[in-house]
Amino acid sequence: MDVSAHVSAHVDTFARDHLPPPDQWPDLLLDLPELRYPERLNCAAELLAGPAPDRPVFHTPTGPAWTYGELRAHVDRIAHLLTGELGVVPGNRVLLRGPTTPWLAACWLAVLKAGAVAVTVLAQQRPHELATICEIARVRHALCDVRAVDDLAKAEVPHLAVTTYGGDSPDDLLRRPAPADPYPAVSTAADDVALIAFTSGTTGRPKGCMHFHRDVLAIADTFSRHVLRPVADDVFAGSPPLGFTFGLGGLVVFPLRAGASALLLEQAHPDQLAAAVAEHRVSVLFTAPTAYRAMLASDGGHDLSSLRRCVSAGENLPAATWRAWHERTGVRIINGIGATELLHIFISAADDAIRPGTTGVPVPGWQARVQDAHGVPVPDGEPGLLAVRGPVGCRYLADERQRAYVRDGWNVTGDTYVRESDGWFRYVARADDMIISAGYNIAGPEVEDALLRHPDVVEAAVVGRPDEARGQVVVAYAVLRQGAAPDAEALRAFVKSELAPYKCPREVVFLDSLPRTATGKLQRFLLRDSAGDGQ
Repeated sequence: MDVSAHVSAHVDTFARDHLPPPDQWPDLLLDLPELRYPERLNCAAELLAGPAPDRPVFHTPTGPAWTYGELRAHVDRIAHLLTGELGVVPGNRVLLRGPTTPWLAACWLAVLKAGAVAVTVLAQQRPHELATICEIARVRHALCDVRAVDDLAKAEVPHLAVTTYGGDSPDDLLRRPAPADPYPAVSTAADDVALIAFTSGTTGRPKGCMHFHRDVLAIADTFSRHVLRPVADDVFAGSPPLGFTFGLGGLVVFPLRAGASALLLEQAHPDQLAAAVAEHRVSVLFTAPTAYRAMLASDGGHDLSSLRRCVSAGENLPAATWRAWHERTGVRIINGIGATELLHIFISAADDAIRPGTTGVPVPGWQARVQDAHGVPVPDGEPGLLAVRGPVGCRYLADERQRAYVRDGWNVTGDTYVRESDGWFRYVARADDMIISAGYNIAGPEVEDALLRHPDVVEAAVVGRPDEARGQVVVAYAVLRQGAAPDAEALRAFVKSELAPYKCPREVVFLDSLPRTATGKLQRFLLRDSAGDGQ
């Protein structure tokens, strides 16, 4: 589709101006009738339309559930404040930061309804990471849970106007006076940018993935509609935060599109998740294989009989985990592979079609193939690079890595896969230096950069080590300045002060030098072999 196909509603055209050139866009498949959206489309207005006002939409561990009517009123009030008192215009990027709560979801919907661009980040991210994201996306407005504002303030983003919510200040978003009347949704184009989701790259510099208003609905109208198949009485829950598109889809987009409800948990460790499922009778669960394994191992005796759908993504789901969960609960885990670049899951299977140990087949509306490094499909049964295309595709924000991800119209995900002779896709490994630990994508070079900011570290290299519980764990190799005392815990604490805790190395190994070629290139494969041997 031509970038100029629809007239944009954006006054601030930064996002559209920094889309990749049209010849670098992936091919789009919009053949399904449900994917033929009108030219004018505001996805927030669509997600909020339909259900009766008294139906529940968001539950929390404490306090009464929000209804759809209450959510609409809160979203309209916030949208009035955004475009009135706070001066946000269509196309402005608005940073959203906080734990997973109904207020964070309401802010996300209000930003989109006001025609702005949502940039949702993790509450765990540190000042350096936040500053980089704000720089790349030219963010000038932020809505932040008052409990998560300190690191955002420390980021010292130039000209960033931060409005907190959930506090006692009269300037708090929830305490400011605002019109009570409905907010008319901005008439955005279907291909106006709705959100920028950031993902780590193997160079360590995050990539902003731009997704349109129609893309938000497309993930619900493909994976959710055809594979997950939710009903209005479902209660969704899960561990991924809304800063991850896996969580955004599973906890906001999919339940709202189905007129269902979601339990939003600020803390969703496996034990807490299992207890919440039992207490709130959760029927649809989204989490990573690590959490399913942990819930099986803890066996807290929680009643999980309300579950009818369990979705796994973020890392490969071992067949043993699938079988153990099925034996414990009777529920067949829906395995899937997705990507921030493609917004959500594009290969999966459900019910009797599930084959433990495989990912599945392309979701309706998507196509997939396995190809070599030159883009030539490889024979069935041979490993190669996974390439996909569908109604959503990769469009990086002003990033040269677009050429590597989109090749000849296909999105090349960086995963090595095998396509079986009957069309089923089986995961083999990551094809790059990304470390996937407990469902989190961790770029080794980004952790290296953090280590090198420590005054005692001269050189650093980070690799992943296979781990039964987490898939992989981060192992750091460090060379210290002469005279510096090796202190692994001090280095780990330093990294935790620089990056989100999940990126922190589980182990630090001190070396006199890193293995390099004669030309000085780091030989990562030697470190991976060493880490894999536990040395």
